Amino acid sequence: MQIKTFEEYQQAYDLSVKQPESFWAQIAENFNWNKKWDKILNWNFTDPNINWFVNAKLNITENCIDRHLTDKANNVAFYFEENEDGKPTQTITYQDLHDEVCKLANVLKEFGVKKGDRVCIYLPMIPQAVFALLACARIGAIHSVVFGGFSAQSIQDRINDSCCKVVLTSDGAYRGSKQIPMKSTVDEALQNCTSVEKVLVYKRTNEKINLVQGRDFDWETETKKQSKFCTPEIMDSEDPLFILYTSGSTGKPKGVVHTCGGYMVFTCYSFLNVFQYQPGQIYWCTADVGWITGHSYITYGPLLAGATSVLFEGLPNYPDAGRFWKITDKLKVNIFYTAPTAIRSLEAAGLDFVKPYDLSSLKVLGSVGEPINEEAWQWYHKHIGKEKCPIVDTWWQTETGGILISPLANITKTKPSYATLPLPGVQPLLVDDKGKEITGNGVEGNLCIKFPWPSIIRTTYGDHERCRQTYFATYPGLYFTGDGCKRDEDGYYRITGRVDDVINVSGHRIGTAEVESAINQCHDVVESAVVGYPHDIKGQGIYAYCIVPKSEKTHDELRKEILSIVSKIIGPIAKPDKIQIVNGLPKTRSGKIMRRILRKVAEGETTNLGDTSTLLDPAVVQEIVNGKL
Repeated sequence: MQIKTFEEYQQAYDLSVKQPESFWAQIAENFNWNKKWDKILNWNFTDPNINWFVNAKLNITENCIDRHLTDKANNVAFYFEENEDGKPTQTITYQDLHDEVCKLANVLKEFGVKKGDRVCIYLPMIPQAVFALLACARIGAIHSVVFGGFSAQSIQDRINDSCCKVVLTSDGAYRGSKQIPMKSTVDEALQNCTSVEKVLVYKRTNEKINLVQGRDFDWETETKKQSKFCTPEIMDSEDPLFILYTSGSTGKPKGVVHTCGGYMVFTCYSFLNVFQYQPGQIYWCTADVGWITGHSYITYGPLLAGATSVLFEGLPNYPDAGRFWKITDKLKVNIFYTAPTAIRSLEAAGLDFVKPYDLSSLKVLGSVGEPINEEAWQWYHKHIGKEKCPIVDTWWQTETGGILISPLANITKTKPSYATLPLPGVQPLLVDDKGKEITGNGVEGNLCIKFPWPSIIRTTYGDHERCRQTYFATYPGLYFTGDGCKRDEDGYYRITGRVDDVINVSGHRIGTAEVESAINQCHDVVESAVVGYPHDIKGQGIYAYCIVPKSEKTHDELRKEILSIVSKIIGPIAKPDKIQIVNGLPKTRSGKIMRRILRKVAEGETTNLGDTSTLLDPAVVQEIVNGKL
């Protein structure tokens, strides 16, 4: 299953394009199936309708845990590093993982959770978060993880969209020097949720919380009562495994659905090949389990491969900017996978936080979440990898389930800021705005994919038409990624960023409409427009233009109020970096906001703003330019 040379990559890729079903059948043979497939693939991108490993039966947790117990029961599945520096490392073996997952799964069954029921998970980066995902999968429940930094409103929206039956949460979370409430946020969310019957609460910070009798239960008390064995539910390959919500270009988050069989096969295959993981190596992905990276490359991919991983609760700059490197040396980490935002912030902190550490254990470095700029790539390569470690700059999305374009470590020749080449089974192409394919090299266009891979999105929960419209209707017969892309003279791919109204902030996709909707709930704001602009650390920052016709408040007071509202409705991650109070927005005569002008102003361009002749009131543009922050 693991490619060893570039020649092998070329052979595998060639086979995967010419005989995709034969190729994926060979890969799928490496897993335990309760029943093999009748057919490898049925698909069309029109409906869309995609089925991999048709009628095959499995349970993904048997492949993540049980099959490793014969020879890896005492191997470490996870090393857990707490938020506070100096705390002892917690070790979780594959046997420990099995026992904890089964006990939690049995609690869920006692709570009445059955196959197909939805469970909301709102937890910090602690081992219980991983146990929670796997416990749901064990019994065939569909997990919906909500990032621990999201607001009560965001939790409420996600619970209500998928009618979750149970919530798994903690009293609070440690985040650097802060202690963050979680249970009280869930309580606030549940005031407007009718589907939730039970809440299980893990004690992490021991802060005082309210336990509602008959609804809320203590994690430790309940799991202690349970057996360490839970019979895995037999799932169809196309049964949903999880829902994960992602911001789109319209206000309502989309519940991306991934299914059991194809997701299992692709996450393991991509993990083994991109990182070239070898038995006994220590792998560390610094993502949060609340994002797709935490699902695919902290939980499922590494466990399917029988790997040893690091779970980290804290922040890269707490108690100082050397924390990543201290843990790397302490645990002798071999593979390190993080986001460009983290790299840029650590670069800005200076080399004094890097110099005390040896880092000689590192063999592979990875980047995820957004395109990595060349300066950050070079710093990472030189000062962390000591110019000896390949950097796998991975491109993929929540909707793709796994990495689609990336170098394979020590196999693909890397190039700064390029994701390089597609993985076997992935068939990208570039199209122009009319959907015509742009052939050859040294070209640029919109990135599409013309053939399904096993972990492709199947639907958006409860709204299949939205899935079709968002990903498959723009260019008929193709999956549209929403990203612009260059293909250079070597055929290497470089992602240039979103072409829709989605901003990539620190690797997190935030829909402009979602932020605008929140801002517009401010009493004094009659209309707003949000765009992205280049940010030295985050990659993209959020710039908000807000029309406030009459207010006795100062601009600073208005900004504080807007930030508070956005934080409450979406979460602190979506707070605008800059808020400009304006008298009007540049609109066409049909009422459409000309966002390209707002983007240019936010980026610092004040003269070359393009054609403004179609605007209803061109004078508005000069007012905005004059008032730029």
